[in-house]
Amino acid sequence: MSHLILSEYIYKMRSRMSKLLKPRNFKFTTVVQNSNLSVRRISTTEEKSQHDKQKQTRITTGPTKRWLSFQEGGSPHPTNSASVRERNRAVTSYYFQDSIDSKAAQPSVRLTPSTIMYSSRSSDKQADKMRSAVYLHKELPIRVAHRIVNFRSLPFIIGCNPTILSVHELYIRAFHILNDFPEIQSHEDVQAFDEVLKTLMDDHKEVVSLLARGFKESQKHVTNDEGVSSFLDRILTSRLGIRMLVNHHLSLHSREGTIGIINLCMNLRDVVARWSAFVSELCEDKYGHAPLIKISGHTSAVFPYIELPLDYILPEILKNAVRATVENHPRLRGKSLPSVHITIASNKTDFIVKISDRGGGIDHNRLNSVMKYNFTTAEESTENQANTGGIFANMMEEVNRTTSGPMHGYGFGLPTSSAYAQYLGGSLEIQSLQGLGTDVYLRLKHLESPDHELRI
Repeated sequence: MSHLILSEYIYKMRSRMSKLLKPRNFKFTTVVQNSNLSVRRISTTEEKSQHDKQKQTRITTGPTKRWLSFQEGGSPHPTNSASVRERNRAVTSYYFQDSIDSKAAQPSVRLTPSTIMYSSRSSDKQADKMRSAVYLHKELPIRVAHRIVNFRSLPFIIGCNPTILSVHELYIRAFHILNDFPEIQSHEDVQAFDEVLKTLMDDHKEVVSLLARGFKESQKHVTNDEGVSSFLDRILTSRLGIRMLVNHHLSLHSREGTIGIINLCMNLRDVVARWSAFVSELCEDKYGHAPLIKISGHTSAVFPYIELPLDYILPEILKNAVRATVENHPRLRGKSLPSVHITIASNKTDFIVKISDRGGGIDHNRLNSVMKYNFTTAEESTENQANTGGIFANMMEEVNRTTSGPMHGYGFGLPTSSAYAQYLGGSLEIQSLQGLGTDVYLRLKHLESPDHELRI
C-alpha cells in the first residue's frame, strides 16, 4: 500500500514539474530576408542545391541577412517533445554549421605589405581591383569562420551574455553574406562586392565597444583571465587585419602618394600632431581646458607605413596622458598645466613614439593591471570629481563623437593598443614614475625592416 502511495506521489510531482519546466508557446524561425529560400529545415543535399540557387538570387536581390527570432504563439503544438527537439536542433544548427566548420578548417593566407604594394600598382587598375576582390572573396570567409570558432570556445556563461552573443551573431551573419556571394567574374561583380564590404564594415564598427561592454558585464564570471585575454587578442587583431585588407581594397588608386592603405611617404609628426589636436579638443569639451602637447625629436622623418593602426593606438595613449594631467592638477588650468611631451625617433629598423605626462604616475599596486582588459580608473576619477562638486562635475558623460571614442571607457584602450603593436611586430611599454608621471613607449617595426616581415 505504501508503495502505491509513493508511486502516486512521484507521478504527481513529475506532472507538476513538467508544467513548470515546459517551454513557453514560442516558435523558432530562421529569418531570411531578400531571399526565395524556404524557412523549413533542409537536408545537406537540398542545402547544396539551394545554395547554388541562392547565389543566383543574390545577383538581383542583394545579400541575405540571417538571424534568429522567436515569435510568440505561432506553433500549433509548441509543448510537445518533438517541437522542443526541433527548436533545439534549429538553434544548434544556427551556431554550429558545416559551412562554417569547413571554412574554419582552412588556413588563412596572410600577405606582406610588399606583396600588397606590388600586386596593386600595375597599369591596369581594373585588373588590380579584380585581383584584390577575388582574394578577399576567398579569404574573408575563412578568417571570419576562425573567429566564430573562437566565440564557441568561450565559457558558456560568458558566451551567453546578450552583448557578446550579439557580436557572435554579427560574425555569423557576416560569414553567410561573404560565403554566399557569387563568384567574382566581372567589374560589375567587383562593384557589388564593394558595396557588401562597405555595409559589413559599417555593421561591425562598434564591435570593440560591444565586446568591452559585454566582458565588463560578465566580469564576475571570468575565472581565467589569461583565456579571456587570449580570446580578445585574437579577435581584435584579426579584426584589425580584416579592416586593413578591406580598406586597402576599397581605397585602391584613390589618391596620389598611396597604394591602398599604405602611405608611401608618411610623415610621423603630421600623424602625431593630428591626433594631438583631436585629443586636445576632446579634453576641452570634457573638462573645459587641456594641457599643451609638445612634439620633438625626428620631426622630419618620412617613411612608408600603414596609418590605420596608429589611428587607434595614438589617441588612446594621448587620452590617458591628458586625462591624468588634468585630473592630477585640479587647481591648474590650460597653459598652467604641465605639458604632455611627445618625442619621436626613427632608424633603419623601427620607429619610436614616447609620450610623457606629469599626471602623477600609476600606483605600484596597479602597474601590473593596466594592461589587463576591463581594468580602468575612469570610474574612480569620475566619482571623485562628482563628490568634490567641481565646476565640471556635470560634464562627465561620455563624448562619443568619433570612432576613437570618449576620453575613457571600459578599460580596453591600452591592452588593445598593446595587442595591435605586437601584431605589427612592435611593443607598447609603460614606465611609471610614481608621484610624478608616466612614460609610454610605442615601438613599431618599419614595413621593410630587415629582421621582421609584417603579415596582414
